[in-house]
Amino acid sequence: MASDFLDKAYRQVVSDWQARNISSREDLAAALDDYRIRFAYNSGHIENPQISYHDTRAVFEDGRVVGFTGDPRTLFEIQNLKECHEVLLDAFAVHRKLDEDFVLECHRTLTQGTYDERRWRAGERPGSYKRGDYVVGSGDVGATPDEVPQEMSALIDEVSQAEPTKPLVLAAYFHDVLENIHPFADGNGRCGRALMNYLLVCLNNPPIIVFEDDRMSYYGAIEAWDTDKNLVPTLTFLKVEAVKTWGSRRG
Repeated sequence: MASDFLDKAYRQVVSDWQARNISSREDLAAALDDYRIRFAYNSGHIENPQISYHDTRAVFEDGRVVGFTGDPRTLFEIQNLKECHEVLLDAFAVHRKLDEDFVLECHRTLTQGTYDERRWRAGERPGSYKRGDYVVGSGDVGATPDEVPQEMSALIDEVSQAEPTKPLVLAAYFHDVLENIHPFADGNGRCGRALMNYLLVCLNNPPIIVFEDDRMSYYGAIEAWDTDKNLVPTLTFLKVEAVKTWGSRRG
């Protein structure tokens, strides 16, 4: 019964989105005017609790934060989220396909100026696949650096060639496999969530905020894919988050 209710609510969210008839950059920008700040705050805060909604809104609306005394990297991360939003709008406008160059550009935009000294000394760079192994999840390191290019190429080809009949399944699959590969030294989560939503809007489906207060459920869904190749928890989680994102913002 709960599953039926969720499916119905999600279908309504998709229907409301599609009723907007979004076909241009301007249409999409208008539809995402409120969403963009909420998405940036939540996506950034999941991995960096120093990111606040107040500071995110200030960067997006005013281009600066007055009286900020925290780690400067936090402001870089917020500014990068703002710039990535513009990159994705530009890509939508020209119907840019998801390819390796686009994945790397998205990652570079999201992480420029944010790599710490340890990663930088190890040769890691924004917009490049990782050169070393980094602990993720319960201790796994994802694909090895040597495996990453081939695995990412296979993922991108698979998603690009798939029939777009089930947009949420396709976007969720791309997200979970990318997080499992863990192709970058940092910024995998932000990059995966941004590209997942790019796939959704390109397939005329609403983008989804992964809310920071739901991050444990989010990690649990990813873990289900990592351990059992079970996509159902991610699909259920994303439907819940989609209703939470758009359910009270109809029309």
